[in-house]
Amino acid sequence: MKALVTGTAGFIGSTLSTALLARGATVVGIDCFTDYYAREIKEANLAPLRRAAGFTFVEDALQTADLPTLLDGVTHVFHLAAQAGVRKSWGADFQIYTTHNVDTTQRLLEHLVDRPIQKLVYASSSSVYGDLVKIPMTEDALPQPVSPYGVTKLAAEQLCYLYFANYGVPTVALRYFTVYGPRQRPDMGFHRFIRAVLSGQPISLYGDGEQTRDFTFVDDIVAATMAAADLGRPGAVYNIGGGSRVSINQVLDMIGRITGRTPDIRREAAQKGDMRDTFADTSRARADLGFAPATSLEEGLRAECDWLSGLMNVK
Repeated sequence: MKALVTGTAGFIGSTLSTALLARGATVVGIDCFTDYYAREIKEANLAPLRRAAGFTFVEDALQTADLPTLLDGVTHVFHLAAQAGVRKSWGADFQIYTTHNVDTTQRLLEHLVDRPIQKLVYASSSSVYGDLVKIPMTEDALPQPVSPYGVTKLAAEQLCYLYFANYGVPTVALRYFTVYGPRQRPDMGFHRFIRAVLSGQPISLYGDGEQTRDFTFVDDIVAATMAAADLGRPGAVYNIGGGSRVSINQVLDMIGRITGRTPDIRREAAQKGDMRDTFADTSRARADLGFAPATSLEEGLRAECDWLSGLMNVK
């Protein structure tokens, strides 16, 4: 396998790139270091990869990169590059999301037409579903996203399908459900919660805390992503979830038990675009990809707590 990983310096992209190298693949990683969060965090993710044999890094944006050269000899594309974040996707910033999530996907797909790649795996999101879909969510449900971010992820997912349907580009889309674990982005819930608890700071909790999520450990996401490259049906969409529906209040209780510290919770108004509940039906991924999440929520939270404790030098 010669893999191109877009967004290779990010939380999932760097973890996936490491796993691909361990499997024996050659990896070309591309990242443009958008300013959504600090570059030094992404550089820390990237540092072990830069030292690894078989890894080549290209700093560039997909909008301007020399894609014919980047794609030369590539057998698999893992398209994880995107502008993240539900709450920042409103208003004038929406153009940032259409540029990084939709336009770049279309450009990448256009350059894959008539190329002999084996698979493009696109990292989609549970945000495409919205709040009107029955729980557990199935891939055949009508997606009605409630955030501009979700709209752009769904648009890119549809682009993947139409390039498969019209040009035979072998695309597979994975709808990731709330990914967490070591290297998680600093704006994401678990990272914010754990950091606040470890440092004795208050936690801002949006809404009543009874909203639920299907939290998925990053290693399970990576395993599913590599399985999709091998076994995913071209044109198909798969839910990838951790297998348990848990409220935010339950998560905070669990963090308190793991750290031995009581979270100081400050409740604030719910935010526009935040989904109320998510829970994945993963039967299709189980049947086609052999997917089964291997990490319980408590195990995964302990791993993230240990990672953040190390970064913060907390004992």
